[in-house]
Amino acid sequence: MKDSAHHRPVRRTIALVLAGGRGSRLQDLTENCAKPAVHFGGKFRIIDFVLSNCVNSGLHRIGVLTQYKSHSLLRHLQHGWSFLRSEVNEFIDLLPAQQRVDEASWYRGTADAVYQNIDILREHDPKYILVLAGDHVYKMNYASLIEDHVALGGPCTVACVEVPLTEASAFGVMTVDATRHITRFDEKPAHPQPMLDQPGRALASMGVYVFDADYLFAALQADIENPASDHDFGKDLIPAMVARGEAMAHSFDLSCVKPSPEDPSYWRDVGTVDAYWAANIDLTATIPQLDLYDKEWPIWTYQPTSPPAKFVFDDEGRRGMAVDSLVSGGCIVSGAQVRRSVLFTGVHLHSYCSVEESVLLPDADVARHCRLRKVVVDEGCHIPAGMTIGFDAEEDARRFHVSPEGVVLVTVAMLEALRLGQA
Repeated sequence: MKDSAHHRPVRRTIALVLAGGRGSRLQDLTENCAKPAVHFGGKFRIIDFVLSNCVNSGLHRIGVLTQYKSHSLLRHLQHGWSFLRSEVNEFIDLLPAQQRVDEASWYRGTADAVYQNIDILREHDPKYILVLAGDHVYKMNYASLIEDHVALGGPCTVACVEVPLTEASAFGVMTVDATRHITRFDEKPAHPQPMLDQPGRALASMGVYVFDADYLFAALQADIENPASDHDFGKDLIPAMVARGEAMAHSFDLSCVKPSPEDPSYWRDVGTVDAYWAANIDLTATIPQLDLYDKEWPIWTYQPTSPPAKFVFDDEGRRGMAVDSLVSGGCIVSGAQVRRSVLFTGVHLHSYCSVEESVLLPDADVARHCRLRKVVVDEGCHIPAGMTIGFDAEEDARRFHVSPEGVVLVTVAMLEALRLGQA
């Protein structure tokens, strides 16, 4: 006999979102904010996807653990995620590093971050703890994951996704047997273990874990007493659980939210400039793999009150237009041409500009006669009149950051250095 809705496992779960990482591979995009706070998809932040997954899954008790340059992230959460009602035991608790355990230690690792809030967790008396990385883009029904965890019967379940073997060194890589027990787990291995039936692919951890609460509390206590531990889930806790035969695997395909069962499962680690640019540009496809228009599984966020996007001038050579692009509220495309690009809130393009395959973050301003191709323009940048970016790799590398795949990252600091003749 099934439990009533009130006693479903998801209702007895607390979610913890690990949102304290810098994300240094994103270069200067995370100079002033943590990776989960980076803008994505025209109007969202990266963390909005994991939080929306929680709310859409019926999981309304959430803690967000922050540390690195968290002001932008905390402000976004306060503005956009304050609609849960404490009167009915719903909440998003903001849990910045506070030296709660002693006066010498900030969060020393992902497991330590959870351990330092263990007294807060015990107060809510959860039966299950869902631990989530706050820096990936995907749509997942966590209720299905938690119910699968209960059905498997183990104390720990790790969600996993297939990735190309060439990219697997960036993740925790696992081997799973026919009973879905994880038999091997290597955190960011130099030589990842391929899948037995697909030698070109590896099974990677999504940074999504479900634990029986009491089991996790005991494991955290044991880990904190181990002086050799880095107090990290991927490096320490999960490998130890795998070694004891206590960790099970949950395939992302079992709980991925997608337009139809035939569609591929979408999960992206946008942790490099190349991956970040590509995931944003992918959204400009006629039918993108990530469906932002799904009313059944909306992505929630904070958005400022902005006027509609505006396109002006219809003269030959000075026509305000955008094709195969996402253009957010508050944008003004004034006699400029935009192709296969993403314009975030408040972007202003002036006459005779050409923007192709580019990502322009909020309030970027591009002056007349500029040409941009395959560029990420950071928030608040003013591109001076006549500047060309993305057409001369040598010149771009002298002035800005150029990624391995040729994406040019432009920030306010880089433009200021250029203006002062320091680049």
